[in-house]
Amino acid sequence: MRKIIAYPLSVFYFICFGLLLVLFHPIQWICLKFGGYNAHKQSVDMLNLCLTKCLLLLGTSIHFDCKVKLPKGVPLVIVANHQSMYDIPPIIWYMRNFHAKFISKQELGKGIPSVSFNLRHGGSVLIDRKDPKQAVPAISNFAKFIAHNSYSAVIFPEGTRSRNGVPKPFQTTGLKILFKELKDGYVVPISINNSWKTHCYGSFPMGIGNRIEFKVHQALPIREYHVEELITLVEATVKKDIKV
Repeated sequence: MRKIIAYPLSVFYFICFGLLLVLFHPIQWICLKFGGYNAHKQSVDMLNLCLTKCLLLLGTSIHFDCKVKLPKGVPLVIVANHQSMYDIPPIIWYMRNFHAKFISKQELGKGIPSVSFNLRHGGSVLIDRKDPKQAVPAISNFAKFIAHNSYSAVIFPEGTRSRNGVPKPFQTTGLKILFKELKDGYVVPISINNSWKTHCYGSFPMGIGNRIEFKVHQALPIREYHVEELITLVEATVKKDIKV
């Protein structure tokens, strides 16, 4: 019965989701052209608020637990496990005061209304995961950009989404580059739960009636740790609160 109900709800959800992306694409363009970075960022924030609230159409709620005090005016490296595309809008919205920018695969840089535009023009970096000669310098330059502006770099070190919530081993190359370039910054681990359930039936219909949880952990000063030690600590911190 639950799956049967999911079909009409999913159709309605995808219509609303698509309309939001199409609507905010020209809004982003106008904001960037006439208002610059700050106006564009505000349009992106509002888009991701709407995308987050759109999940309510599926009976799915977002719970973002950030009881810790995060440092301001310094670069951050936000490290999270990755379960679905629905990990991203809540991070952008709830971490909006920290200017979250993403390390994304280059395929997302074209063809997706609003999303591709923001990735190309909003400060994120697009990498070819199969080409280290392109990816490594791109991430290094991205880290310098984050450091210069005291923004936040968001990275999902698993490299791909978990389809069942079970976390994958962290790939360390991107983390090492970020930690090297952002020694005066902090790492913010985030544990994400139940996002994978939005795709429990596959691509269609969507899973319904879920509670997606984000838990923000205490920020760790990068300078106070050896890189390998910090990576091990961050991975353990993220994974200890993942419910499988």
